[in-house]
Amino acid sequence: MRSITKVTAAVLVASAASCGGSPERGSKSAADTGGLVGNPAPDFQVKTVTGSKATVSLKSLHGQVVLLDFWGTFCEPCKKSFPKLEALQRKYAGSGLRVVGISEDEDEDKDKIPGFADTYGAKFAVGWDADKAIARKYKPETMPSSFVIDKEGVVRFAHVGFHDGEEADIDREIRGLLGD
Repeated sequence: MRSITKVTAAVLVASAASCGGSPERGSKSAADTGGLVGNPAPDFQVKTVTGSKATVSLKSLHGQVVLLDFWGTFCEPCKKSFPKLEALQRKYAGSGLRVVGISEDEDEDKDKIPGFADTYGAKFAVGWDADKAIARKYKPETMPSSFVIDKEGVVRFAHVGFHDGEEADIDREIRGLLGD
């Protein structure tokens, strides 16, 4: 029987190899995202590694729209997505959007996370999924993978990879969920 660590490493190696390289773009169906779209989002709790180093949980964000983004410092498309996610956070924070970035970096790379967030302009909450417990719940297909969660905690949209212009789709989705 394979250990969790070996399985996690295999998943992350596959993710790194396909980091944002999916030829498909945009929202995925429930079947394509492990059945998450249209269903309650799995709860998570993560201590942020930037800013106030507070603990963020889905439960604490109830009543807000949440954009949950799985990423890694090894991921080239993440370098493009972070400034776009920060722009969305700034644009809609007053209306009830919270962006939460969850790093899937390995232990030896955890010290790179705050610098990556700073370099690419992320002021939103950034945490490290040290034991990959959050990733096991959401099963991101590649890095980055984002889940848009409504005010009631239901996953409404999932995005696999990041492609130029995709932020316009995410913007429309968020606006619709916020009622703007």
